[in-house]
Amino acid sequence: MKIGFSSLALFMKPLNIMLEMAKTDGFQLLEISCEGSYLPRYLLRDEIRSHEINRMAKSMSIDLSLHSPAVDLNPASMNQGVREETAKQIIETLDLAKIFGAKRITVHPGIVHRKEKRIRDLALGFAVETLKVCNEHAEIIGVKLCLENMPCIGSYLGNTPDEYVNLIEDIGCLSIIDWGHANTYKNPYEFLNTPNISYFHLSDNGSIKDQHLSLGEGTSDFSNEFLKKVDYGIIELNNYENVLKSKKFIDRILK
Repeated sequence: MKIGFSSLALFMKPLNIMLEMAKTDGFQLLEISCEGSYLPRYLLRDEIRSHEINRMAKSMSIDLSLHSPAVDLNPASMNQGVREETAKQIIETLDLAKIFGAKRITVHPGIVHRKEKRIRDLALGFAVETLKVCNEHAEIIGVKLCLENMPCIGSYLGNTPDEYVNLIEDIGCLSIIDWGHANTYKNPYEFLNTPNISYFHLSDNGSIKDQHLSLGEGTSDFSNEFLKKVDYGIIELNNYENVLKSKKFIDRILK
């Protein structure tokens, strides 16, 4: 099992510092959350620096992945302008991934703010339409687009196994299982039947909401049996000390 962490735990630190910390602490993966100062359109302006990050990651044997911007964006929006801007920023993330040498990016399926089935169905159609365009670009440049399952709360799309799998099949992309999100569903193990799982996000919670607790502090299954199913695991927490604590937890379980 290769273990890494999300840059959320070190948000606003320079990428070279994150890579050095990842190497020092024995991680093999780093997922860069492309929000704020890491917005792809900012980083793409400094292509020389981006190529340096690529070379640095390769020299350290650290595999990079990117999490596409999600804050205030929505591929399923009723507003065409929001959908178009979302697609534009996902495509920019794919282009940055190509320069970074990252093999994959994570995207969200979106959210709908009305409960009526007809409105949700419309939003699902918009999500597929938006993300298919992005996936076509991913295939052209050789980067994998991976759709993330969402918490089974609120109005998130892709928050149940059936709806999530349907989205993946309609878009034609890969999947990334957020095990904390899955734990808010009545039977999280159903998500393990999803086809084409690229990697996992790992965090814990109490089954009611997405809390991003350290591994072992909630009700999620992090047994030896489950962890052996995880080839690539990104610890997704907001605090680096908790990332290190969760890594030790994994190492102890897998002994």
